Amino acid sequence: MNPKTKVAVLVGSLRSGSLSRQVAKAAVALAPPQLGSEFVEIGALPLYNPDLEGDKVPAAWTAFRSAVAGTDAVLFVTPEYNRSVPGVLKNAIDVGSRPYGHSVWSGKPGAVISVSPGALAAFGANHHLRQSLVFLDVLPMQQPEAYIGGASGLFDAGGALVNDATREFLGKFMASFAGWIERVRRDTR
Repeated sequence: MNPKTKVAVLVGSLRSGSLSRQVAKAAVALAPPQLGSEFVEIGALPLYNPDLEGDKVPAAWTAFRSAVAGTDAVLFVTPEYNRSVPGVLKNAIDVGSRPYGHSVWSGKPGAVISVSPGALAAFGANHHLRQSLVFLDVLPMQQPEAYIGGASGLFDAGGALVNDATREFLGKFMASFAGWIERVRRDTR
């Protein structure tokens, strides 16, 4: 694997104290050293509107597209809203997929971690997001799947991961993701 494979990390929650962001930070900290991660923020992206393409492209769209395009892979960490991904994450996906024929997602290896304080662990959001990724030609890692339930009990007051089983799982997940990225690179050369 190339030294420091660049992974864009997109977090689907804007809430301060977000469990998804805490899981994302823990996963990045447990990643193999060859993965370099960059959090790409999505909260300031104007809603996607094709009328803004051309001469009127918002600077936030251009910066976002450039940031994602400059990475080798994408890690999505999301909560579940109404059995799907939050609107802010869907908007980021839409912004990155346009203009037509210039998607920043195409051909990138990807992985999804869904996070919830509840027992279902955002299963619906995880699978709904995967549907969009397949259409966008993101190559999502199939196994292991990552559903982090009961997330409100996994961190201390400072946001540090205190659950050993989750720490072990996230470490294995990120190692598998590193292997998936290398496999996709090898198979697409």
